Amino acid sequence: MKAATIEIEDKVDELLEVLDRDIRHIEKSLLWLNELRSSVIKRDDAASGKLIESIRAESDSYKSNELKRQSIRKKLANTLGCNVEQVTLSALEDILPEEQKTQIAKRKDKLRALTEELKKEHLSTALLLSECARFNSILLKSIFSFRKTETVTYNSKGSTKRQNEMALVNLQF
Repeated sequence: MKAATIEIEDKVDELLEVLDRDIRHIEKSLLWLNELRSSVIKRDDAASGKLIESIRAESDSYKSNELKRQSIRKKLANTLGCNVEQVTLSALEDILPEEQKTQIAKRKDKLRALTEELKKEHLSTALLLSECARFNSILLKSIFSFRKTETVTYNSKGSTKRQNEMALVNLQF
């Protein structure tokens, strides 16, 4: 029984290290999203390209952390005699000594806050990129439309006027 308790505590210590790496990865992801939005707004293609390459390289190396977490969960599940799905941070809090329970709770709260922030930042970035794509589509459509301008303008009185002029670019040679 004592050997199982020591093994559980050792695995939890390893899990805490993995969770710390998770926290650093999410914090880095938040910085990447901010940098990506900044480079899109500044239209800095070179910076965007470098950033995307560094994100790809980092995500490849982060996979080892994911595998280690899953391995620890399997070992804890075997030691505890339960399914892997049942090995959660909340479940571990219930069975651990007070010191490790506090450390798990601290990491869990930090991860929860960071993931909520990451969701917001991801949505902001997705909306920005969506608006950029929409704007580019409208711009290209207005530039390359042949006498089919569908632009509607409004005068100072609020009434509409359909634009009947030619498109901005004449593609005839």
